[in-house]
Amino acid sequence: MNRKPKLALVGRPNVGKSALFNRIAGKRLAIVDEAEGITRDRLYSQAELFGFEFELIDTGGIDPRSKALFHEEIKKQAEIAIEEADTLVMVVDSQLGVTALDLEVAKTLKKTNKPLCLAVNKIDTPSKADEIYPFYQLGIEKVLAVSAEHGYQIAELLEAAFEKFDKNQTFDEVETGIKTAVVGRPNVGKSSLINFLLKEERLCVSEIAGTTRDSVDVILKQNDQEFTFIDTAGIRRKKAEHDVVDKFAAIRTTRGIERSEICLLMIDAQEGITKEDKKIANTIEEKGKGCILLINKWDLIKGVQMERCMRAIREEVPFLEHCPTIFISALSGRNVEKIFDKIKTVYESYNRRISTHQLNKFLSDAMQRTPPPMIMGKRLRIYYMAQVDTAPPKFVYFINYPDLLTGAYKRYLYNQFRKHYGFEGVPLFFYIKKKDKREKPTALGTA
Repeated sequence: MNRKPKLALVGRPNVGKSALFNRIAGKRLAIVDEAEGITRDRLYSQAELFGFEFELIDTGGIDPRSKALFHEEIKKQAEIAIEEADTLVMVVDSQLGVTALDLEVAKTLKKTNKPLCLAVNKIDTPSKADEIYPFYQLGIEKVLAVSAEHGYQIAELLEAAFEKFDKNQTFDEVETGIKTAVVGRPNVGKSSLINFLLKEERLCVSEIAGTTRDSVDVILKQNDQEFTFIDTAGIRRKKAEHDVVDKFAAIRTTRGIERSEICLLMIDAQEGITKEDKKIANTIEEKGKGCILLINKWDLIKGVQMERCMRAIREEVPFLEHCPTIFISALSGRNVEKIFDKIKTVYESYNRRISTHQLNKFLSDAMQRTPPPMIMGKRLRIYYMAQVDTAPPKFVYFINYPDLLTGAYKRYLYNQFRKHYGFEGVPLFFYIKKKDKREKPTALGTA
């Protein structure tokens, strides 16, 4: 396979790697903050330079002497990125000058014998270009003054990084497969699940809540079917969002849900469904995404029946009543293999389309079993219904008087529809439209 070349951004902590990553990627994917250790996992993005496509990798800051949490895991993730990259860009901070750690990182990178450039960051005008000269002592031939914040000389940096690459080559299209977001509160086992699926430690795993702060995409192939798993930061309680990073992480989780087609909602079996779990489930439904419920850490539960646990959860969140549930252990791999088949089943429902003829046959049968009530001498008449969209499925009722469609009869039709067609794990959206007027449909909602 002719794959796109990979460029990894490497350096000590807090030199602006994530800001540079966002600038090159053209979107805010990595969290930027002055605190050390913000980027922990490897982040990937597709990027291009005047039509030349490549894959960009952001890494956590390398500092063997760091006291920051997870510094060993961060170092390991950076080492993996360096190993898989085709060309490297070391990032340094012009305002702080050359440090002993910069010398140590440069020495490590030069040993790889891979194309290497030095980006001296935080130089925003040509008048400050002289600030790069002290950095030549790092022994890197290609040294460029750049500003991640202002976009100064970013194209020149990329030109230098890919100087020896064929800019006219074409690359095979990468099929990302079914986009699946792994969502849940902090420390429920999201990263452990993806690491088990990948059979490698792609993501940092720790018992301390809140390890993953960025959304991370990983592509996995299983039985000729590709899946893109989006690992997201957990959503904390509002009162616990005491710093900007956790707030950004909550935003990343919502964006991960928006980018996905199917969500794996992980719940800690020991804690049961919480207020935060309900909030995430409601977000999944509102965004119109398929959902599979994963009850994790079930191996730690004794004396509780699965049916009882499922009933308690579904009573709390009605939408989850229609979502498949798997009891798993992300750590040991118990029942994890069942996830793939369920994703494919829900994905089929997510994209399912029903003909108007079939829908009207269903509607006729349902209304014959239970006719709509007479209200103020008038009776509701539904002329026909049609599916107007998929992913998620959306339907429109064309009726005579919208006011006659009561909440109780809406629920009756909804429940009959679920019973007849299933649509496992998928939110359904129903709209009403008065047949004889040109006006936008009024949403009935998902229930």
